[in-house]
Amino acid sequence: RRKLRSDVAAAFPSLSTEQVAELVPNKEELNVIRIFSHKGEAITVYMNHRNPILFEVEKVLYPTVYTLWVYPDLLPAFATWPPVLQKLAGGADLMLPGVVVPPSGLPQVQRGTLCAVTLLGNRAPVAVGVATMSTEEMLAAGMKGKGFAVLHTHLDHLWEYGDKSSPPTLAPLVTDSAAVESAGDEEELQGKEPGSSCCPEPEQHVDIRDLSLRDRATCAEVLGKEELHENRAAEPAEDASTGDQQEAEDSRSPQEQMDALFNQCFFYALKCRVKKSDLPLLTSTFLGSHMVSCCPAGKQLDIKKSSYKKFSKFLQGMQQQRILQVKELSKGVESIVDVDWKHPDIKAFAVPEGFSSASAAQDSKSEDREQVYHAPEIIPLYGVSTKMIPLFQESGHRKGSILSSSEVRNIIINYVKSNELVDETNKNFVKVNAILCDCLLDKSEQDEISHLKWDELLSRCLERLQPLHQVTFSGQEPVVRKGNIEPIDISIAQRSSNKKVTIIKNLELYGLDPQCVANSLQQKVQASATISPAPGTKDRAQVQIQGNQIHHLAKMLLEEYQLPRKYIQGLEKAPKLGRKK
Repeated sequence: RRKLRSDVAAAFPSLSTEQVAELVPNKEELNVIRIFSHKGEAITVYMNHRNPILFEVEKVLYPTVYTLWVYPDLLPAFATWPPVLQKLAGGADLMLPGVVVPPSGLPQVQRGTLCAVTLLGNRAPVAVGVATMSTEEMLAAGMKGKGFAVLHTHLDHLWEYGDKSSPPTLAPLVTDSAAVESAGDEEELQGKEPGSSCCPEPEQHVDIRDLSLRDRATCAEVLGKEELHENRAAEPAEDASTGDQQEAEDSRSPQEQMDALFNQCFFYALKCRVKKSDLPLLTSTFLGSHMVSCCPAGKQLDIKKSSYKKFSKFLQGMQQQRILQVKELSKGVESIVDVDWKHPDIKAFAVPEGFSSASAAQDSKSEDREQVYHAPEIIPLYGVSTKMIPLFQESGHRKGSILSSSEVRNIIINYVKSNELVDETNKNFVKVNAILCDCLLDKSEQDEISHLKWDELLSRCLERLQPLHQVTFSGQEPVVRKGNIEPIDISIAQRSSNKKVTIIKNLELYGLDPQCVANSLQQKVQASATISPAPGTKDRAQVQIQGNQIHHLAKMLLEEYQLPRKYIQGLEKAPKLGRKK
């Protein structure tokens, strides 16, 4: 309970200490249950007084509607029309045309902010969702598109775990009541009688389940007219906003500006650069070759300066909006496997002024790709195995500890010196004690070897540790993988009519897109190149090009891509020059 209270206080800082203690009491019964969503996600639900008060998804806490009825101002709230609740309870997200804009303006939120949804005329929240764009972006979009990804609503299955009570009637704030009055005035102008309005007055509570089919149809009709009215009103507002765009940009923090730049480059790249035939597309290639080239002159994409901090987290947010789908096709290497080009956000995107044209970007596509590729930094690492624990536990390491070769060397030297194992007659040798004997010697050697040279001692130690390697791609976090990294494998195969082909494998491990390599080689040697699944692997591709093209391939990998020769296998199979006369 203490940890839960601290988590609640951290997640909702507006709650006082007394309110947190009231929400998560000390002595009253608190039950924890686990349920699964229709997507298969595990959800932890905290129950108090037989009502769910909080739910946790991927270590993030969210309040239920039962909690928000007690603390209605816990989250920034956006109002919608009563008929919309039924759609939300059925699993729909809240679209911006369904959001009522009060005279005082919308609450100021950022993309990813947790928000509450209320019905017009009642301040009691009926849904919990995450904003898919900031308030500025909502207004700039003319209140069109998806505004909130809804997580939980009144009338849904999570609500049914409680006592199934209805939202209380909470008097709206002055600005909200003004909005209700303006909505009532608009209906009167349309010839509606006040009694037929489906938008509740502040002192009334309207439950969506009590509406008849006729009432719901009337509400839908009014909603449609309201949406049309808002859309028409948004057009001049959008024109007016362009004049103040520069001023708005200056008022944003550097982090917000970088978030906006990433969003613009992301949608620009999907709309104008990436084709269906490019998929699956490595996420590193998408960032380096497509998004970077879409960045306007004088600006630079830097994920560290954004609120996302990691490009994978940025893509995860886009995946949650169902714009694209990312999968780990090979271990530690993610690729974009699907894009919904019919998504409203992609369709509605317009290229801002100052961005390079799509045609110019397409013309320089291959050139940009070569320029932005940076060879990954690969560092061999070692993990402490079970057998080697006695040798490393003195230095504070345990099973699974990850060390570099220099760290292993220093630990061994310190161990030998602290245990006075250096041979007094010949300092090039180390005396083998019981621990070194068990860790480094085979059973057949234990009775024969009493001394080891320093270099043999270190090499034996490295051989008995678990091999690992760390790969760091440009602009991304380091990734540690088990085993030694597989080299780029180049081989020559014989086909029918004594024709030879060059086959290249494992390009993905080094952040290289097989399709890009195939296209580049095809242009250089004027020979056909194909992509096919690599045999013996789950999700890797191999490039096959006609003829022995190892000379051209070596020049591209070593000189253009700056890959170290030790990570390329098969360069010795290049044809020998000078034999033909």
